[in-house]
Amino acid sequence: MGHRILKCISMSSYLHAPEVQPPRSDWQTIRTMFPYLTEFRGRLVAVVILLVMAKLANVMVPLALKEIVDAMSVSKALLLVPVALIVGYGALRLSSTLFGELRDAIFAKVTQRAIRRVALQVFEHLHALSLRFHLERQTGGVSRDIERGTRGISFLLTFLLFNILPTFLEIFLVAIILLNKYSPWYAAITFITLVIYVVFTVKVAGWRMNLRRTMNELDSQANTRAIDSLLNYETVKYFGNERYESERYDRQMASWETAAVRDKVSLASLNAGQSFIIGIGVTLLMLMAANDVSQGRMTVGDLVLVNVFMLQLYMPLHFLGFVYREIKNALADMEKMFRLLDENREIQDAAGAPTLAVGNAAVSFQHVSFGYDPERQILFDVSFDIPAGHTVAVVGASGAGKSTLSRLLFRFYDVTAGGIFINGQDLRHVTQQSLRAAIGIVPQDTVLFNDSIFYNIAYGRPDATRDEVIAAARSAHIHDFIGALPQGYDTVVGERGLKLSGGEKQRVAIARAILKDPAILIFDEATSALDSHSERAIQDELRAIARDRTTLIIAHRLSTVVEAEQILVMDQGRVIERGSHRELLAAQGRYAQMWALQQQEQV
Repeated sequence: MGHRILKCISMSSYLHAPEVQPPRSDWQTIRTMFPYLTEFRGRLVAVVILLVMAKLANVMVPLALKEIVDAMSVSKALLLVPVALIVGYGALRLSSTLFGELRDAIFAKVTQRAIRRVALQVFEHLHALSLRFHLERQTGGVSRDIERGTRGISFLLTFLLFNILPTFLEIFLVAIILLNKYSPWYAAITFITLVIYVVFTVKVAGWRMNLRRTMNELDSQANTRAIDSLLNYETVKYFGNERYESERYDRQMASWETAAVRDKVSLASLNAGQSFIIGIGVTLLMLMAANDVSQGRMTVGDLVLVNVFMLQLYMPLHFLGFVYREIKNALADMEKMFRLLDENREIQDAAGAPTLAVGNAAVSFQHVSFGYDPERQILFDVSFDIPAGHTVAVVGASGAGKSTLSRLLFRFYDVTAGGIFINGQDLRHVTQQSLRAAIGIVPQDTVLFNDSIFYNIAYGRPDATRDEVIAAARSAHIHDFIGALPQGYDTVVGERGLKLSGGEKQRVAIARAILKDPAILIFDEATSALDSHSERAIQDELRAIARDRTTLIIAHRLSTVVEAEQILVMDQGRVIERGSHRELLAAQGRYAQMWALQQQEQV
């Protein structure tokens, strides 16, 4: 199960299970694949032609074998071997194989391109979904859905086109030959066996799909549990809860084991039933053929022909059962992946939305109210302006709604009342891409990619030169630290940046924001992880990069906001005080109390 644990995609940790959606029909899932195949129409036509030619060659093989057996049965065969028939027999067998291999080679590009396009579409769609979706999703479950879904695409395309359709084509051709050459009972028994086999397979496979869905769901839950535990490795160690985590994971795996055993037992039952049906059909045909040979109505070659036909049909039919089961499994796997595409984007650009005209960006919150859900309102009638090039700070206790302001400014959510404007432009009426390109942020909790320090700084502007990245690192006072590392800027920071300290990660985030060079800056507790000496050095640099930029500072430490032109004091989602540092101290209100407490703590 090691691979079940280690495969994951880089997303936020998810908190709650997703809402259960009704399952898609198999036809819906198959129909979703059609647009991905139209890119290579010529290849599809060539594949179908090769498929038909391969099956025609395959059906001709028993006919050639019959002629060889009949030719060898007469006395002349002792003197003259039917070389031409034997060569033709070999050529037909070779043609069937070569046509099949050529078909696979041509179709490979179609399959792999479809997988690539679907995976890319799901990936882009996940990034386009709202923050709310990602806070409710579970990383392990999503990664497992995508992994199984893309694997299911390859199976579905390959076996639906190369096994289901060819098998029915071969059965149709064999039935015509048997009907024309022999008693109608041969074709009738073949057809009846096929119908019973298909009905039995469809009925039992449909029942097994519920077991498969349950097994997939439990597999995703177990994977989610494992990923979540590994992402919180240090917390597990802090509390010595390795055994507790193992037991939780094992409980999930025990449920999965029960479902998997039921799945395997049902599979064995299906295989036994299919073999019984095929065995009865083959036995009846061979009894009829043996009787006709003994009565002189058929030659030994005809007996061989019927036997080989049934052997050729038995394997595809038996394989058809396996393929049908696996296609149903693949459809179940793809269903969950495509359901991700059915998730509606909560935040979308308005039709024909223009790009944001940034200029000297002035930000205005006008009577903004907001709640993450109807029962939990966070902001109440919040209004304030940040003139272009000015700095406004927001302070208050935890849970007052400070960080929600930055999320709304980035338009991760839409306000429930009021509006947010940049240079008079409502954020809901401009493109999200242009909006976010104009804003840079240094968050309190910096999460880095599991890549090099250079990559993480350059992420602020991926087309930046190495000199520009180094200059940003110098401005963030992290260049000397990076230079002291054995691998310098090529040092890999680990998953979520865990190889760096909190202060080092925060300075990487500052360098990234500096490199982006945005018109609007947000400092969300930007120096909370720094020591006092580093904080003073970084504060000077932050003031330098904030100069001539519109800046919003969200802070708990009041020492970081004393130079702001305006300070807002928030409490329970409302602005209760506003003014400069001196004005707020003179007012002897909540800000003055917070200042006095923090001054005492520093003594």
